[in-house]
Amino acid sequence: MATEEHLVAARSNRADHIAARLSAAGFTPRVRHRKGRIHVETEVPNPVSTAAWQELLKVLGTADSFGLVTSGNGRIAWAAVDKETPAATGAARGHGRQL
Repeated sequence: MATEEHLVAARSNRADHIAARLSAAGFTPRVRHRKGRIHVETEVPNPVSTAAWQELLKVLGTADSFGLVTSGNGRIAWAAVDKETPAATGAARGHGRQL
């Protein structure tokens, strides 16, 4: 069985992989560790090429959650990787179901 340290390292590797794919698509990602999650954020230029946009969407889809924030300052895409297993988190708080 994997230890908690191995699970955290695996999730950190997922976030690093997301950041690497964004970099390869021409974006400039930032990785930020926050309570319970690892966030990968990048500015989305306007305009953005079709190929870069498609890769951005593919990469975001690999995260546990993601979004796009648009403001007067531009667009920021973000992807989050949970530091804990979502099912275990809910069960620990009494909100999940276990089989």
